[in-house]
Amino acid sequence: MRRLFVTTALPYANGPFHIGHIMEYIQADVWVRFQRMQGHEVHFVGADDAHGAPIMLKAEAEGLTPEQLVARITADRPRHLNGFHISFDNWHSTDSAENVELSQNIYRALSAAGLVRREPVEQFFDPVKGMFLADRYVKGECPKCGAKDQYGDACEVCGSVYAPTELREPRSTLTGATPVRRVSDHYFFRLSDPRCVAFLREWLATPGRLQPQVANKAREWLEAKGGEPLADWDISRDAPYFGIPIPDAPGKYLYVWLDAPIGYLASLKHYCARTGRDFQALLADPRTEQIHFIGKDIIYFHTLFWPAMLRFSGHKVPDHVWVHGFITVSGAKMSKSRGTGLSPLRYLELGMNPEWLRYYIAAKLNANVEDLDFNPDDFIARVNSDLVGKYVNIASRAAGFITKRFGGEVLPVEAGRSAGTAAWLALAEAAGERIRGHYEEREFGKAMREIMELADRMNEAIDREKPWELAKDPAQSRRLHEVCSDCLEAFRRLTLLLAPVLPHTAGRAAAMLGLPLPLRWSQLREPLSGRIQPYEHLMQRVDPKQLEALFELPAPEKPGTAAAAPAAAQAPGTPRAAARIGIEDFAKLDLRVAKVLTAEAVEGSSKLLRLTLDLGGEERQVFSGIRAAYEPQALVGRLVIVVANLEPRRMRFGVSEGMVLCAGDDTSGIYLLSADSGAAPGMRVT
Repeated sequence: MRRLFVTTALPYANGPFHIGHIMEYIQADVWVRFQRMQGHEVHFVGADDAHGAPIMLKAEAEGLTPEQLVARITADRPRHLNGFHISFDNWHSTDSAENVELSQNIYRALSAAGLVRREPVEQFFDPVKGMFLADRYVKGECPKCGAKDQYGDACEVCGSVYAPTELREPRSTLTGATPVRRVSDHYFFRLSDPRCVAFLREWLATPGRLQPQVANKAREWLEAKGGEPLADWDISRDAPYFGIPIPDAPGKYLYVWLDAPIGYLASLKHYCARTGRDFQALLADPRTEQIHFIGKDIIYFHTLFWPAMLRFSGHKVPDHVWVHGFITVSGAKMSKSRGTGLSPLRYLELGMNPEWLRYYIAAKLNANVEDLDFNPDDFIARVNSDLVGKYVNIASRAAGFITKRFGGEVLPVEAGRSAGTAAWLALAEAAGERIRGHYEEREFGKAMREIMELADRMNEAIDREKPWELAKDPAQSRRLHEVCSDCLEAFRRLTLLLAPVLPHTAGRAAAMLGLPLPLRWSQLREPLSGRIQPYEHLMQRVDPKQLEALFELPAPEKPGTAAAAPAAAQAPGTPRAAARIGIEDFAKLDLRVAKVLTAEAVEGSSKLLRLTLDLGGEERQVFSGIRAAYEPQALVGRLVIVVANLEPRRMRFGVSEGMVLCAGDDTSGIYLLSADSGAAPGMRVT
């Protein structure tokens, strides 16, 4: 029996789960459920990544404490996890007593090992906000090519990489203020230490620990390039910061990326305390395998910093780090602001079967670091064909005859009796071991293909035997009984093979067939016998209208409107004065100065332009009905006024996240409202 400690990457607690989270959780959950079916001991834990400056700033903007913001976000986690049948044993938070204790202890151990150094660092400081600025909170002119409005780490125009202090005319994206240079002591984890490098070389060389392409990439980072050694890692941040204090260093906090992966251990420790297990003994047991499922964007942290941190703080190092790619929609990168986001919560609220998505994702996953594409048409076709037309169809074609004609009694299987039983059982026996191997190696797509091939073969046998014809002839009653019994035996086997992917449906099928729970892989060797319960429909087909609702495609634009009025509407003739309002009504509007970064015509609309706007550190997409008045290229770089707190609206072309204000009427045309020179993106109009 194996002992498995399994985790998924920690989601950042500043917003709800996105589909990338759910894809990863489904991948890990399928593997975990398969291991449980093998009889192995599995401890599957997760947690929220709850620290860092973005959470602190978002909470401040909403008038909350960081703890209140995190509590609000995490309160919604069970709805997603339970909704998609994700079987975590424990869900915790990095803002917990366990994580504070473990993180500070690991820091102390690294420091005692001589792997933490202190060094003065010059950074930009926002004198208005009173805080040091990370790269993302500084913008200015590229020091290489002079491109304006570039972030403090790299130029999107020429591709140059630089320090934020090299920017020309820098400004804080938080307040618009000109930052000043200040020096502060920072703490660094000495990843370049020869001990770390030697350990990582050995760890990366262990066969099977990582996928080959992941190991190769990590080795590229590890080995010196151009004479430059592996860089040390800045693991400290200055107050104000929402995080874990560094021991004996007032005003200093552990960088969120140090304490976040320690959250894996914190969640396991919380789980052990809750269930009466010995946390230290579990980790110290050489039989315990530590396995992480992560996305390809966080390989660096999980294959260099994380194992080195664990090794030199006296903890168990990961046995495997399994990496997956991203998820796209119809070939386009997931982007909420571009209208190509797939909301997991929206999926559940529409009443869509979570196992449709579990199966679709499993059918496309493999053991490589490859992106997965969600194609709505393919989703409908694959779910309706495979799950309903092939798998469920077997039970629906046979179970009714068994319960109505034979009192629910199933005949024991006799090889070669009917419905191609001998040939099908031989196929199933051979495929079962291969499918088991596919699950183990995370080749879920191969497993689904083999399972559906078995379902195809059984449906072909049913078509040859024609039980609906046998039912018309009393003399064929015995043969009908045999055929339908064999169909249900095939359905039983397919249910067991699909159980890691379809746990809810498999549970309902098991209740109908009288199979003991929890389902085990060993039950494949236990033929169906006895009495079944009356058949109840197991799964509906996907309705194409559900996919339309999932992506919230609105009705076509009405004549005379600007499709949710991304630009201010103009009435014909002399405008009438609107009803009077109080100052409190005006205060509800959040009018902001924004800079047009990009502008382009919207294909399929004669009115709209798609604008990408900079609101001072935040980019938004807005659709504006000004195409007739402005050439897109003439708008780039202009300052405009935006209603920033308008509820976003999904359109056929994407999401409009605000309203650009205009003046005019049908006679004189449309004129953008602008700000005087000196105004900066993000400034509020008062």
